[in-house]
Formats: sequence, C-alpha cells, structure tokens
Amino acid sequence: MSSRTGVAINRYFHRSEFACRCGCGANTVDAELLDLLTKIREHFGKPVTINSGMRCEAHNRMVGGRINSYHLRGQAADIVVRGVPPVEVAEFIESMGSLRYGIGIYRGFTHIDVRRNRMKWESA
Repeated sequence: MSSRTGVAINRYFHRSEFACRCGCGANTVDAELLDLLTKIREHFGKPVTINSGMRCEAHNRMVGGRINSYHLRGQAADIVVRGVPPVEVAEFIESMGSLRYGIGIYRGFTHIDVRRNRMKWESA
C-alpha cells in the first residue's frame, strides 16, 4: 500500500499520488494507466512512486512539458520503482508485447503513457 494519504483507488495507489503538483486539485488518472501501474507494482513487488501524474496546463508549461502532453489528460506518469533502474522498468513494459504505450527512459525515472501507438525514447 502507498504511504500517501487520500482516497484509495486500488490496493496500491491513492488518488492524491496522481494530483497535479501545483496544488490546483486536478487529479485525473486514466483507468488503463492505473492498470499498467498496478501490473508494474505486482511484477517487481516493490513500491511505485509517482513523481508526476496529472498536470494542469499552467503546471505543464512551468515544468517544460509538451503542449499535447499525455499528463494533461491523466494518461501519463513519471515513475520510480524502488531499487529498479528505469531501463529495467521500460524493458518490462515492452515485454508485455503491447504495440501501444509511450515509454521514456530518463535519469532516475521512467515515463509511461497510454497512447494509441508505440513510442520509446531515452533522455540523457
């Protein structure tokens, strides 16, 4: 179970974990994204920290997010799986065989989104 407070949306995550970090109250999370995060949690057997989930437009601009970011719709999360390198998280998502999802490998976290076509990238 997560250490965050608030309304539990499944056995591992609370809605507050997905809330926009600016404090505006936006906290949408897509059901497919939640399902994917749950599979990641259960596969690794370790807590998944949501660094960035839902973003309002103002916060997205402030952090340099793309104009059409999936974070704006609650369809993306930047995550850390405790003790697991981002590339290993990305490899697990790819191993699921989906022809969908956006997977970004960054220093210290993995970006995942539930887009309709497959895309993968790495950032230094």
